[in-house]
Amino acid sequence: MPDLEKRPALPAESGVSLPSAATVLSPAAALLHKPVFLLFLLAWAAVFVALLLRLDPQGFSRWVDGVFLLLGVATSLIGLARRLPLQSVLMAGMLAACISGGVLTLGVIAGVPFGPVFYSHRLGEKIFETVPWPLPLLWVMLIISGRGVARLIMRPWRKTNYYGFWVIGVTCALVVLFDLGFEPFGTYVKEWWVWRTRGSVPSWYRAPWINFLGWFMTALAILIFTLPWLINKRPIKQPLDYYPLAVWLLLNLSLAGGNAANGLLTAAAVGLIGNTVAAVYAVRGARW
Repeated sequence: MPDLEKRPALPAESGVSLPSAATVLSPAAALLHKPVFLLFLLAWAAVFVALLLRLDPQGFSRWVDGVFLLLGVATSLIGLARRLPLQSVLMAGMLAACISGGVLTLGVIAGVPFGPVFYSHRLGEKIFETVPWPLPLLWVMLIISGRGVARLIMRPWRKTNYYGFWVIGVTCALVVLFDLGFEPFGTYVKEWWVWRTRGSVPSWYRAPWINFLGWFMTALAILIFTLPWLINKRPIKQPLDYYPLAVWLLLNLSLAGGNAANGLLTAAAVGLIGNTVAAVYAVRGARW
């Protein structure tokens, strides 16, 4: 089968000199990226402190959570716009939000593919009285940053025929790893949703195991439909980008900190160990 993300041969391979990195990046995205990322870091610090101090989720903490999510989506999209055309970035983000929103709505109505879950108003206003507005935006952030981490991990094999398939698979696995920390965080730390799982059903902090298959399949569907807009079709060598890894680790560290502060030590340990392994392989792949 063909490589889903295989690019044309670089000009350097035919003896033609490569353009400078400045010709690759969008000037507007390059200008905005660092300031927005700095604001994201400040918002993350506020969120992390609020979690460690166990502040009221309905007060200052709720407001900071919303700002953190919006800045996370913004820095992810702007970071991607440094490498891809803006229209492609916006289309990929819109598709990710719409597909995840549709699947989440189906989950609320029919309990498929995640299981029986009820979202409270603690997470925010609901779209069409079904899905809280932050969740589709969270999926945009997860897909963009998770795919960036997967590309770093798989970089040593970027010239193989199945590189694109592996990037998709690793991205889906990273999304499931995120959810292993997110479910106890949302259920017990923030009380964003309630699982109506029967006692006889195997579960992880009340989330049925079928839920994680649902997350994997949702990520897979989003990646398949957004793939045409996420592939870099320009045969130009680009510098390594560690920003997706930084965004991914900060997001997961906030979950681990909140889980640990509230006594959910197993969830915190799984998140820390899993993402440490991912970070090691991402850095190793980037240096290949």
